[in-house]
Amino acid sequence: MLINDSRMWHWLLTLGQYTDPAQPYTRRSFSEHFLAGRNWLTQQMKMLGLDTHIDSAGNLIGRINGTEPDAGTLVIGSHSDTVPGGGRFDGIAGVIAGLECIATMKHASYRPRHSIEIIDYLAEEPSEWGISCVGSRGISGFLNEALLKTLHPETGESLRDAIRRMGGKPDQLSIRKDIKASFELHIEQGQILEQHHEDIGIVSGIVGILRLSLTLVGQAAHAGTTPMNMRQDALVAAANTIQRADKLAREVSAAGEHHITVTCGQIFSSPNASNVVPGEVRLVFDIRSDSHQVMEDYADALRNITGQVTQEFGVSLQDFAILTDTQPTLCNAQLMSLIQQSSQQRGWLSRVMPSGAGHDSAFLATLAPAAMLFVPSLLGKSHCPEEWTSQEQLARGISVLLDTVLAFDRQGFEPSVRNVS
Repeated sequence: MLINDSRMWHWLLTLGQYTDPAQPYTRRSFSEHFLAGRNWLTQQMKMLGLDTHIDSAGNLIGRINGTEPDAGTLVIGSHSDTVPGGGRFDGIAGVIAGLECIATMKHASYRPRHSIEIIDYLAEEPSEWGISCVGSRGISGFLNEALLKTLHPETGESLRDAIRRMGGKPDQLSIRKDIKASFELHIEQGQILEQHHEDIGIVSGIVGILRLSLTLVGQAAHAGTTPMNMRQDALVAAANTIQRADKLAREVSAAGEHHITVTCGQIFSSPNASNVVPGEVRLVFDIRSDSHQVMEDYADALRNITGQVTQEFGVSLQDFAILTDTQPTLCNAQLMSLIQQSSQQRGWLSRVMPSGAGHDSAFLATLAPAAMLFVPSLLGKSHCPEEWTSQEQLARGISVLLDTVLAFDRQGFEPSVRNVS
């Protein structure tokens, strides 16, 4: 089957127009711009003859029923939300890929054995509640009561109530039992494919992500009347913590035994006034590795670093909390083989590679065999307006995705499932 690359490209660019006009390309989950984009997606699904609904976890689903009711469901999914000032491809390309796969099947009058769903997973990117992959957690049993009770730091709205605003029913969450395989196309968000002039990345596994929150408490004081040697500046202590944490992460990474990245991407300083010595600072660290033990060891080391800093700068550690913790996940070897076969048959170069980013597929892999494939990213740029993948590159990825889905639909298999918890 031949996809219509002009059609899918038009869809992708159109969805990108649903953005915060003050900060392209921004479509934060739970926002009015996100809902507007979802309304557009729903219209496209209905035009393709899909039955649409919002499930209990707040995921948007478009479904066609297969010819064999007992065969189960194949899902093609990603996410339509973005980071602030994000791009038009991260997540979005995977949702559009699903639309194009279904449109191509319908044009060819192909009737799948399995039912097929396109899923726009809710809030894959970390939301203002500090939780990522909300929708995929919800259908796989990882959206627990503690997470649902999490409050928005500014409005006080609970995550449970926010999911309700999206049309979900968080008090009726249940684990999906019907999914037979999961597929996700995504931009690489790195430079490996581009540097090696390759077309398709066959994802071998997805890193685990450990997010930690720590709060340092000093003493707020007047910026002009408090001598330097009498200060308990929580922000200075936080800055030292970040610097030492970064140094340690570089040392662990240089050892080369495992992939690891560490980022302090959020700093909340109080009272956040130019003429006040900061009295309290909350930091959020993002730790990623293909080894959960490496993440645990690093978290222990970070706690030790924080203890040293509190002694040196006269501040205290109010809390050191785990926000989210996901295990590294392996993609299914047989589905990877199908992706490789398609790439070879079409004459395109591919490589097996890990994903350093988290994805909804990590949670889907606990339900069924999961596969991910990457397409190149220009200069490796992502999570920024300059994010770019060419029409031809994306079309090749969608073609391989379609081949893989069709191959599974025709032959299927019963491989093992790997749990992320």
